[in-house]
Amino acid sequence: MKTPEKSPTPPSSDSFTDGEQNDIPELRFLQGPQTRGFEFARLLRIGNEFLRGFRRLHFVGPCVTVFGSARFTEENPYYQLARETSGLIAKAGFTVMTGGGPGIMEAANRGAKEAGGRSIAATIELPHEQSSNPYLDLEVPFHYFFVRKVMLVKYSYAFVVMPGGFGTLDELFEIATLVQTGKVVDFPIVLMGREFWEPMIDFLRDRMLKEGTISPEDPDRLMIVDDPREVVDLISTIARDRFGITYGPAAKPRGYLFEQPFNARR
Repeated sequence: MKTPEKSPTPPSSDSFTDGEQNDIPELRFLQGPQTRGFEFARLLRIGNEFLRGFRRLHFVGPCVTVFGSARFTEENPYYQLARETSGLIAKAGFTVMTGGGPGIMEAANRGAKEAGGRSIAATIELPHEQSSNPYLDLEVPFHYFFVRKVMLVKYSYAFVVMPGGFGTLDELFEIATLVQTGKVVDFPIVLMGREFWEPMIDFLRDRMLKEGTISPEDPDRLMIVDDPREVVDLISTIARDRFGITYGPAAKPRGYLFEQPFNARR
């Protein structure tokens, strides 16, 4: 499956001058020890982001998170594959969750929306970043990547990974590491786009496994499936059989905690 030419790469941190970098708190935060006051302020902000994310996403229902490149256009076959798959996921009763951007994320949210399902996103605040896509019932913005990644994992029963770049690989292998180390229990990780992903799986088996850096069962944690209906059947079966498709205790919003129910347009 061939993909069209990608859009230009967005500016990186190299685009900032030294003076501009010093004015960005997060760049300072990752540049070694800072003043106690500065680091305490960061701690409060990080804690507030976690709390806000927990409160906003507590009532969204069982999710399936879809990852993939922000650079694919509507004409790309992977965009259409994500759109179709997410529509079927939504019809199966899951909330479709993404990072809220363009490309694959837009396709997934769009597919869920068109199917009459629930479409949500955990977005990230970045300089020079495009706005969130228009197919969202709920958007929860975050400032820190690591907080956002926790939210994308915490509320999902399964993960569908479409072709993507560094961010997609980062999310994929973080989830694979959580499953490998038992921090989450055998949540399905489905790769869509066999031509794109098979060379990576071959590398895992032919290089990493032979060198002993991973266990024999680790490559099998990543399932390549290209048929949208097969993906949905797999996710639904595992979620219902393994997790009972319940969403923890029957939780109701409480006004004194400023909680609100999630009411998507159906």
